[in-house]
Amino acid sequence: MIDLSVLEGSSYVVLGLARSGLTTVRALVAAGIDCVAWDDNEASRDQAAKIGAKLVEPATIDWSKVTALVISPGIPNLLPKPHPVAAAARAAGKPLICDVELLARAQPNNRYVAVTGTNGKSTTTALIGHILEKAGAACEVGGNIGRGALDLAPLGRDGIYVLELSSYQLELLATFRAHVAVWLNITPDHIDRHGDMAGYVAAKEHIFDRQREGDCAVMGVDDDYSRAMFDKVSKRPRIGAVPVALDRPIAAGISFRAGTLIDADGYLANFANVATLPGDHNAQNAACAWAACRWLQIGREAILGGLESYPGLPHRQERVAALGRVTYVNDSKATNADAAARALSSYRNIYWIIGGQAKEGGVAPLEPYFDRIRHAFLIGEASDLFATQLAGKLPFERCGDLQSALNAAHARAQAEATEPAVVLLSPACASWDQWKSYEHRGDAFRAMARALPGAETVGRAA
Repeated sequence: MIDLSVLEGSSYVVLGLARSGLTTVRALVAAGIDCVAWDDNEASRDQAAKIGAKLVEPATIDWSKVTALVISPGIPNLLPKPHPVAAAARAAGKPLICDVELLARAQPNNRYVAVTGTNGKSTTTALIGHILEKAGAACEVGGNIGRGALDLAPLGRDGIYVLELSSYQLELLATFRAHVAVWLNITPDHIDRHGDMAGYVAAKEHIFDRQREGDCAVMGVDDDYSRAMFDKVSKRPRIGAVPVALDRPIAAGISFRAGTLIDADGYLANFANVATLPGDHNAQNAACAWAACRWLQIGREAILGGLESYPGLPHRQERVAALGRVTYVNDSKATNADAAARALSSYRNIYWIIGGQAKEGGVAPLEPYFDRIRHAFLIGEASDLFATQLAGKLPFERCGDLQSALNAAHARAQAEATEPAVVLLSPACASWDQWKSYEHRGDAFRAMARALPGAETVGRAA
């Protein structure tokens, strides 16, 4: 846990007592820093009280004595409607920050790698951390992935924090500086929280705030929003701007294609045999990780070794089992069509398990990948919608629940596959109709696939 004693004399209100909020309270209490806490959920308040939190009704907060509001990034502070505590803090002229800002204040002498984008953040963050660790660098990985910022270990002066940062977190930073800022891509997302695409992009742009001479911006430039942002960022004086592009040479940057990347000086790195980094989207993740680690002066061979040994992340094209010619892949994190497209583009001969709580547009945007799909198996609330959208375009059957869909996909794939095939859970839907979370859904799929008669476990242990 991060020692916050450097904040002595400050006073904080902590709003939101889930994972990061509870850790924030714990760290403040341990350091003897004055804080009060609140959550609209009584069970969360009770949990916070057990670790020493002082619970105060929002209406009774004396804002004149408060340094800042530490707000959970998931709680709206402006749109679509600000939480009353956030509105009160802003009316009192108090800054709204998050736990990442407290980390930056407590560990000001470390280096920070920050990763953002619409898709690929978690993989890129974990991959950079894995490469640095394999290269012998002192590093900690967290933020919006794995452990919260204040759950990380304190590092010595040369240590590196590698943080996945969402748009929600980026708009709650005041002094945090990314020595290496990685911007992957932008597609429409979180419009309810940011008002429109301009607001979403503006929130993401905060990743470059306070960068100065000697810092680096690694940027994917394969979408219009990202190209426009690169044009803007690359004009900043004395900041290294490294563009990363798909399948085309790019001046002073890195080009990539599934399994390969070409560095600015023509150096070719091949990682086509890495099963945990399939597809062009993972090649972009790898190229951005490469650029970030090169800026941190990690040698090429060490980076390539890190790519080749990368174990992958749960629920993101996670290979969980194999039997005969068929591999079983858990991509439960694909909760929208854009994320599912990344999986569909990575394989052929797909037996596709799809469904849950549908997002806007359903699976209509995925039609360019339908020629890769041998059969679809529909589950959950979206079954009727998806049946309408798939009718006449590819064969499918309604299965209702995940176990029935896996059994049907398994039987068909084993009977039909004459060349490598995948049974792919990439639902393009939220999980909340039948599961507590996408992790709950993915954990269940993993266990079910590994329980199939004759199946061999592959990938990481459960």
